[in-house]
Amino acid sequence: MSNTVTLISRKLLSLIIGARTMARCDVLVLSLLIFIATVSVVAFADREPGCVYTFYVQTGFVESAGTDSIISATISDKSGQEIVINNLESWGGLMGSGYDYFENGNVDIFSGKEKCLPSPVCALNLTSDGSHGTGTYAAWFVNYVEVTTVGLHANSARQYFDFEKWLGLPASLTAVRNKCPVSLKESVSQVGSEIPKTLS
Repeated sequence: MSNTVTLISRKLLSLIIGARTMARCDVLVLSLLIFIATVSVVAFADREPGCVYTFYVQTGFVESAGTDSIISATISDKSGQEIVINNLESWGGLMGSGYDYFENGNVDIFSGKEKCLPSPVCALNLTSDGSHGTGTYAAWFVNYVEVTTVGLHANSARQYFDFEKWLGLPASLTAVRNKCPVSLKESVSQVGSEIPKTLS
């Protein structure tokens, strides 16, 4: 593990040196957060079997995009097996104590250990509990979510989910993105079910 952390540290150092020439300091901050997330992944993976799932969540830049509501997530694979995370922040928030998650323009990072799904994550359900009613801090505009998977006995994987959607009342509190492959049998069945509609 020490060799892995050393390698990660070297890569981070080169990234920091490159970031000095950039005008915005948020690049450096984000680099540090990604480093912390990566080290936690390595630490988790060395302890016992299982997979470490890391979520990179981008809140939109539109006005009042942030929220104080509780955000949950359910990830699943092509077989339909799923992992339910009832509160992303308490499950694996990595941004530090006192940090305000899901605010305008932020990329928030969450990481935790769960069972390994049989195949890579290909579907994501995001849900807001709407705990702050219909006020300014209730609705949330989510831009995208990227989910990475790392495990000792599982292939590493990464999946990007584009949302560009408001979660909150009076609209829907839930958004689902499904990138799971459709089997040939299911595809033929779907096409067959559409034929009568076309002919009618």
